[in-house]
Amino acid sequence: MRILRATGHKRMPWKNGKGETVEIAVFPPGADVGSFDWRISTATVAEDGAFSVFDGIDRTLSILTGDGMALSVDGRPDVLLQQSSEPHAFPGDAPTSARLTGGAITDLNVMTRRRRFTHHVERIAERNEVTISPGSGQTVVVVAGDAMLGSEPLGPMDAILLDQGEDQLSLIVAEETAVFLIEIRPVGRD
Repeated sequence: MRILRATGHKRMPWKNGKGETVEIAVFPPGADVGSFDWRISTATVAEDGAFSVFDGIDRTLSILTGDGMALSVDGRPDVLLQQSSEPHAFPGDAPTSARLTGGAITDLNVMTRRRRFTHHVERIAERNEVTISPGSGQTVVVVAGDAMLGSEPLGPMDAILLDQGEDQLSLIVAEETAVFLIEIRPVGRD
């Protein structure tokens, strides 16, 4: 188990140059936007516009702060994403744009390279105690507020990386703090 502190997350410009991404974790370590197999990041979206295109990538988006946004993917009907919404999966190589519904938002973005990895993101409802058991691949827990891991305090956007076979862990979560459970598996593994 490793704790990734928000203060150590890497900041970089968006692929389309219109904003900034805060990278929480990436594989392989040190990979850039063209060579990662999986990546977890946050971004602040301050204006309406097109998303960067990521060929061969599957994405899941969750709203962390702000009113929300209407997401338009490949001409399909818009999907309204808000803090209370379930994480929304879509192909990263499909033409995608967003329209803010009430000012800037911050989102959590999980991406995996198709045919190499798959992922699943679950927004765990706010509750006092959360127990997490590592899955059959890489498990990443992102805390959107304050929590305690034993005697270790966790702050907003701190993350925990768990490998397969590690013991389950328990978090004590502050009121109204969302916790995101991210499971990343190599293709061909259940």
